[in-house]
Amino acid sequence: MVNAPAQDMENSVTRSGSAAPAAAAAEPGMSQAAVEISHLHKTYGTLTAVDDVSFTVAEGEIFGILGPNGAGKTTTVECAIGLRTPDSGTVRLMGFDPRTQAAEVHEIVGVQLQSGALPDQLKVREILDMYQSFYRQPADVGELADVLGLTDKMGSFYKTLSGGQRQRLSVALALVGNPKVAVLDEMTTGLDPQARRDAWDLIRGMRDRGVTVVLVTHFMEEAERLCDRVALIDAGRVVALDTPARLAARARGSKVVRFVPSDHFDDSLLTGLPEVTNVRHDGQHVEVDGSGDLVNAVILTLAAAGVTAHDVELVASNLEDAFVKLTGRHSDPEGATS
Repeated sequence: MVNAPAQDMENSVTRSGSAAPAAAAAEPGMSQAAVEISHLHKTYGTLTAVDDVSFTVAEGEIFGILGPNGAGKTTTVECAIGLRTPDSGTVRLMGFDPRTQAAEVHEIVGVQLQSGALPDQLKVREILDMYQSFYRQPADVGELADVLGLTDKMGSFYKTLSGGQRQRLSVALALVGNPKVAVLDEMTTGLDPQARRDAWDLIRGMRDRGVTVVLVTHFMEEAERLCDRVALIDAGRVVALDTPARLAARARGSKVVRFVPSDHFDDSLLTGLPEVTNVRHDGQHVEVDGSGDLVNAVILTLAAAGVTAHDVELVASNLEDAFVKLTGRHSDPEGATS
């Protein structure tokens, strides 16, 4: 984990991805812009990592940057916060340009990057005190530790912290400067399910403290649970930008009925129905794609053939479905990041 003041500490980026389309403003009625990125472009030699990426994040929003591994998500945010210099395009953070107004950006932006190092032999309090010294108007370290559940760990060495505790410390370091904008890059990668949910509570708490959050993730459930809006980036391009619910609705081109049949049956029994487009088997379960009055058509047809459908459910589309539809591939929730 790396935070903005420690730019000389170790950080890593997988240099991959390619291009992105036109500008996308915050929704009508939302607060003024906290982050404005317009026509951002970045290449590494012959590799185009980010091309024409544009989006706007409103103040007080939890905004997700979502995409598969190698999509250019990290390159985008590192250009946005001034850790990398884009080839072209503009970035404004609360109106400041990170390339020409780095000192001002330093005071208003807190950053937690996906990879980095903190000294094993430093204690939590020493780390917080060191980072606090980088700012003119820092947060109260004791209060921050209390809010983030680190009070009992203030005297502990960094090397003794669990993964979840290190993430809490990382959030504390991102907040110690009293930022207006926090950028969190793959914050929950490698955490167990409970620690991940604890981290989600921390992110919500950041928004409650008045911080605008830009969350980079490849976890679909994380984006659905936390984000007001998400920009889906694939191969360096913004392929969709909307609320998680509306993106999921885009994937709802057909209905899916899932059930457990009481007996085997020939798929042609259902594929011959005008409401049905596809039948597939998943262990004991059968899933039927289609439209119209699909549920009744399936249940009545099976009943006429002497087969009862048990545990029937109409499966709702989610962000994962939108991801697959827009990118043509499934997410890799445990893979490396972009």
